[in-house]
Amino acid sequence: MRNICFYFQIHLPFLLKRYRFFEIGNDHYYYDDFQTRERLDYLVENSYLNANRTISEMIRSSNGKFRCAFSISGVTLELFEQYAPEVIDSFKALAKTGSVEFLAEPYAHSLSSVYDTSEFERQVKMHADKIEALFGKRPTTLFNSELIYSDEIGEVVSKMGFKTMLLDEAKHIMGWKSPNYLYNHSYVPKLKLIVRNYKLSDDIALRFSGIGLTAETFVSWIANLPQGENLISLGMGYEVFGSTQPAHTGIFDFLKSLPYHAMEQQIGFVLPSEISKKSESAGALLAPYPISWVGSDKDLTPWTGNDLQQEALNKLYAVGERVRLCTDKALLLDWLILQSTDHFRYMSHKDAYGTHYDSAYEAFMNYMNVLADFLERVQAQYPSSIENEELNELLKTINHQEKEIEKLELEIEKLKAKPKKSVEKL
Repeated sequence: MRNICFYFQIHLPFLLKRYRFFEIGNDHYYYDDFQTRERLDYLVENSYLNANRTISEMIRSSNGKFRCAFSISGVTLELFEQYAPEVIDSFKALAKTGSVEFLAEPYAHSLSSVYDTSEFERQVKMHADKIEALFGKRPTTLFNSELIYSDEIGEVVSKMGFKTMLLDEAKHIMGWKSPNYLYNHSYVPKLKLIVRNYKLSDDIALRFSGIGLTAETFVSWIANLPQGENLISLGMGYEVFGSTQPAHTGIFDFLKSLPYHAMEQQIGFVLPSEISKKSESAGALLAPYPISWVGSDKDLTPWTGNDLQQEALNKLYAVGERVRLCTDKALLLDWLILQSTDHFRYMSHKDAYGTHYDSAYEAFMNYMNVLADFLERVQAQYPSSIENEELNELLKTINHQEKEIEKLELEIEKLKAKPKKSVEKL
């Protein structure tokens, strides 16, 4: 049976305020709360809540046959908790339907998978913990920030216990292969790969109103795909519904009528975690260099393509080991927020999507002023005079202590779970 795998990504950064050079060392609060809140309120009112109501109705009207997944960054979940708890509640209601899956991703929607593997692993675990705490189920599928993928990253993801990972359809990776099959990692075959059909995804996300797309037409395109192409993966930012494509374009009616037309054509809907159970891999994909879902080149240049971006990223990730030793909650939160991919995209000369700066250089200077103050705070706690070998020994000690604590907590839980008589005998 032919199936559609729908997934939506939600990420909103904490926007940085105008931070001047003379503020370094004097002001440790970096954020423009007003502008961040303004963006959030607009998307909550025009997109997220309306889209969630629409999807809830789609699930009910299709008797649970419509299914979809969400990847919501950890920093965005924190913004929702602080400013829009009703959005969290609406996602919890969707989770209870059993037709919605929540995916794991780096907590800060960061480039850590490319620059700092230890930080990547830490953030993914943080995010999986957050998703499990909010929605009651631990993710088994990973959506990396901006769909960044390579063989090396996939190997790390598999070692972390994930069974499935999402990536985009890049011509230099796919070659003649169709995206409409399930694939696997090039040398870790147990990691299954779901490839986003970028053309069909962008027909909704970017071209919907321009081409006058209807649900009936869209489903007919899928129904007429070559025989055997039974997995159509559609991924896009959730702001498509109500923001990129405003309500007056008919985008919500389009979404609402999709299940009806799909079922007419015997096309189902499937969650990412279900795909490996329903489909066999069509073969391995080789990705020696990182790819993403942005632009025609599908590479990392929107975030790393010029000297400004590379300077900022290298300075930020150079202190990763030291920051992870800190217990200062404010510092650790700033560390996460400063890693969001948006800050580096604003520095792009070619594709500064979503920027609120007048130029890439202005975005760079503002970020570097903030980073200078942040690095001074890190230096105060863990001076650069401490050698990396000493840091490694400290990390080993901390990791050992954490494992011992986990072991003891597990033993306590086992004792609590034992019948009362058994405990008394002890």
